Amino acid sequence: MRYSEETIEMAKSLRREGKTYGEIRQILKVKIPKSTLSEWSKGISLPFGHWDKISKLNISNLAKARTFAVEINKLKRQRMFGRFLDINSPLALTMFDPVTAKIALSMLCLGEASKSKSGSGFYLGNSDYRIIILFLALLKIVYGDHPEKIKATVQCRADQDPEELKSYWSRITNISFDRFYKPLIDPRTRGKPTKEAKYKGVLRIDYFDRKIQFDLESLADLIYNTLAGPVV
Repeated sequence: MRYSEETIEMAKSLRREGKTYGEIRQILKVKIPKSTLSEWSKGISLPFGHWDKISKLNISNLAKARTFAVEINKLKRQRMFGRFLDINSPLALTMFDPVTAKIALSMLCLGEASKSKSGSGFYLGNSDYRIIILFLALLKIVYGDHPEKIKATVQCRADQDPEELKSYWSRITNISFDRFYKPLIDPRTRGKPTKEAKYKGVLRIDYFDRKIQFDLESLADLIYNTLAGPVV
């Protein structure tokens, strides 16, 4: 493509002022190839500070590119998560089926629950409220609502308010205050401030029913033996 002398001279003048090739194209409103602008600019002395300006522009453009890439990846994750929601939503509803819920509960207890030393049942403790709520919800679906079999204990750090934490966990779990044991404070944490502001301690749930404990242990063992085979 041929360009007028006026366009060429204007481009050179803008280059002498320290304009970038992109800025020159924008000002002239002409899509001139970078190679052509580079050819016209041969021998032109650029003003002091030009390369510092280019360096800053490159950093700025890199930051914009990174921000754009982050947004693109975020959008991709959202779309992928949306597809998984569509796939898994029907599966989640099967948790209301006692058989499916019992399998889920036995797996949860296999990984998280422990036998009570008194031999009167089992317990599960966790700082993640979701684990606690899942445990209680699955118990209710499979075995019915038996609050009299439940006792709760708040386990916390020395600088935390145990009564405040008890109120929090009571509200989260719908376990009444009379079902809570005295909070347990870890003596090893005295003089050591809690770094995580959202940390609400650990809630231990004791479930006093030995038959249910054996029932869940039996199912967990059967599932393991079915999938992996007995240990030889």
